[in-house]
Amino acid sequence: MIHIYTDGAAQGNPGPGGYGIVMKYNHHVKELSDGFRLTTNNRMELLAVIVALEAIKKEGIPVTIHSDSKYVVEAVKQGWIWNWEKKNFAKKANPDLWKRFIPLYHTYKPKFVWVKGHAGHPENERCDVLAVQAAQRSRLHTDTWYENNREE
Repeated sequence: MIHIYTDGAAQGNPGPGGYGIVMKYNHHVKELSDGFRLTTNNRMELLAVIVALEAIKKEGIPVTIHSDSKYVVEAVKQGWIWNWEKKNFAKKANPDLWKRFIPLYHTYKPKFVWVKGHAGHPENERCDVLAVQAAQRSRLHTDTWYENNREE
């Protein structure tokens, strides 16, 4: 079983943002993080899940994603994403990321577990630290889709 823990952060929302990931498989632990100069918290929450799934090297291993994002967890568990997809994400936020997520979901069929944020869960707390640190880096990436498509 691969356990993935994710968190996203944005300072200002929108503002500088980042994501943090802790991946555990058997005795292996991998941490990932990155930051963007202008983005939103929800984008970073979803991007963390995407980047983690893209980092998996082998198919066929059960995957559980632990996230404190009700936006991400409920969109999948409640099936909202499939209605959004049918309508080509019309008037929905983050269509670029959801479209990137869907093939990964079909490949890995992850189980989603919501965890309460800032409640002492060790891996969630670590992801939060990674996400905030990533958002505070001196060199941040451009969230190109967001910057080109956001409404002022």
